[in-house]
Amino acid sequence: MESSSLSQSVSFDVFNLQEPLRKAIDDLGFEFCTPIQAQSLEHTLAGHDVTGRAQTGTGKTAAFLITIINDLLNNPVEERYLNEPRALIVAPTRELAIQIASDAEQLSKFCSIHTVTIVGGEDYQKQNKALEIGPVDIVVATPGRLIDFIQNDNLYLGLIEHLVLDEADRMLDMGFIPQVRQIVSRTPKKDCRQTLLFSATFTPEIIELATRWAMEPIMVEVEPEIVAAEAVEQIVYLVTMADKYKLLYNLISEPGAEKILVFNNRRDQVRRLADNLYRNGIDCGLLSGEIPQNKRIRTLESFKGGKLKVLVATDVAGRGLHIENVTHVINYSLPEEAEDYVHRIGRTGRAGAVGTSISFACEEDSFLLPAIEEKIGNKLPCIHPDGHLLEETPKFSRPSTFSKKPGTGKRPPARRRNY
Repeated sequence: MESSSLSQSVSFDVFNLQEPLRKAIDDLGFEFCTPIQAQSLEHTLAGHDVTGRAQTGTGKTAAFLITIINDLLNNPVEERYLNEPRALIVAPTRELAIQIASDAEQLSKFCSIHTVTIVGGEDYQKQNKALEIGPVDIVVATPGRLIDFIQNDNLYLGLIEHLVLDEADRMLDMGFIPQVRQIVSRTPKKDCRQTLLFSATFTPEIIELATRWAMEPIMVEVEPEIVAAEAVEQIVYLVTMADKYKLLYNLISEPGAEKILVFNNRRDQVRRLADNLYRNGIDCGLLSGEIPQNKRIRTLESFKGGKLKVLVATDVAGRGLHIENVTHVINYSLPEEAEDYVHRIGRTGRAGAVGTSISFACEEDSFLLPAIEEKIGNKLPCIHPDGHLLEETPKFSRPSTFSKKPGTGKRPPARRRNY
């Protein structure tokens, strides 16, 4: 296994990349590789399989996309058919898949590579038409919708040359591995394709999957706690449950709090919190698994574009988000899994910027702190908030907008039972 032996100052010039790809990298302002890029590209560009341990925000997406695009340009295929991609990238969430596809389009903008996104929550026929526009090179997909396309004979994976399984640990946690097994079984044998697997953790289960699906994979890793500690200022406020909302509102109102991502653990908590903020006059958006995909995309674009100051999200919806200039990540509730803490705070402090992570620890979840501190390798500063941060919030100035579940109306009145 290789660790961070290569310097962060490795230039993309050391790799023999195709000119259109190199031009796109320059156009994006990338001069030097991140550690995971430097370590993995050395092997993947030579055709080796790689299993990488790295969280989002470390540059792993560009690492596997550069590998795929460069190889497709090096080895053009003259005779092509519809619905037969050359590369497949499987991701656990819709947001991550959409972001990967967006990155692929940016890196391939100076060459004719066709990328299609296949995710649940969007119009099936629209995605099918995208496959039929012309021969597709790269498909980025979530497992469930991809299975639908395969079973309906709208996608053939028998000519896949590159298979990427991104955030394999999250797919394992979300129960997607049986579906991923079906998908992998439809691709060529592992000695006839290049397989890249990325995970935030190297658990025995992940190692077993990598061994099964990849051909003698080279393992490279970047320590997530180093990324978290260096890029993000981390604070924990010791606060009662009753004072949490007041603290959140006042922090959001502080100078310098410009683009804020708030995490809570459950969908109902996220919905209630977003509704209260909106009623208090704060322009905010809601991101959770129950929100329709088209609305999630609009909400993300509004947040990225600055129309929304605050985005309230669950872990599943927030995983893999790439949003520039997030000034603050606020953990309204501490995550139950320490790994999720690392992923949450990784939404800020990106691309060399310094971000701020603020966590609320109350009587109900403060017992989760030791596991988080062990994960990041540091003691977290725990302080009591100043008095002005606990001042009463103003009365609601807007009507409720997020209080009802999307797509549901009022419950019918309960019927009395006769005994």
